[in-house]
Amino acid sequence: MRIGLLGTGPWARGVHAPALAGHPGVEFAGVWGRRPEAAAELAAAHGVPAYDSADKLIADVDAVAVALAPQAQAEVAIRAAEAGRHLLLDKPVALTVPEARRIADAVTANRLASVVFFTLRFGGERVGWLAEQAARDGWFTARCDWLGAVFTTDSPYAASPWRQEKGALWDIGPHALSLLLPVLGDAVSVTAAAGPGDTTHLVIGHAGGASSSTAVSLTAPPQAAGVALELRGEAGVHRLPDQGVPPVDAFGHAVDALLAAADSGTPHPCDAAFGLRVVEILAAAEHSLAEGVTVPLSAPATAPVAVTEA
Repeated sequence: MRIGLLGTGPWARGVHAPALAGHPGVEFAGVWGRRPEAAAELAAAHGVPAYDSADKLIADVDAVAVALAPQAQAEVAIRAAEAGRHLLLDKPVALTVPEARRIADAVTANRLASVVFFTLRFGGERVGWLAEQAARDGWFTARCDWLGAVFTTDSPYAASPWRQEKGALWDIGPHALSLLLPVLGDAVSVTAAAGPGDTTHLVIGHAGGASSSTAVSLTAPPQAAGVALELRGEAGVHRLPDQGVPPVDAFGHAVDALLAAADSGTPHPCDAAFGLRVVEILAAAEHSLAEGVTVPLSAPATAPVAVTEA
């Protein structure tokens, strides 16, 4: 499979490009970015062509890996899907529900493979642990704290305009949801409250009857940063293992997942439809923050379908 990279920022340079260049099962076909000089530099570092147009890159590949800000990702992902290209997306897939639905609908209409890169869903012992917990019944409640120090350190992501505008709810919230939903079930209601800085607290009611509480932040003191997930139910207390894998390795596993979905025709659990559901929940949480109310959620409208090869 020929995969092209759309994006040239820190995440593209540090994760996407080296993972694609080092993956034995794909051909890293080229790079496009909104800054031509950055695209040329990144492409040269990996010995691949730089494209002066996203559409030209899309026309030359079987799939695209997108490492752009969410509002830009939505636009090019829709174009790529409508051109029949498989999608390896980042979270959140979009910043509005209509845009996220257009991506999912384009994937469905063209019977494509899609994978959204939620980092902890790919690689390391956490993957097996999560599958074990999802297979258990009787969960009562869960607590997830995902506290980052992006805005309190010299992180390369601190200058990101969309992160400054949308904060941890949209940047880290998708990661927390990607862990909670497979175990506790879909969200049926969400209540959100603001904390210090961009910190957001969520209380989610889940379809299986359990509830979860989540705190996400990009403004935590560095000493307080970290990820913790604790599940409580009939099986006792289970905590997310500490050991993970580097993001480059995790992204390589996401590439594996895209290849498998394209080959088998079986949608991956972290596909564009799941990405849409995450955006629906985040939008409901944003509404809850603004209005101070609990927001009910209807069932997802997009069902996965079989995939055809590009």
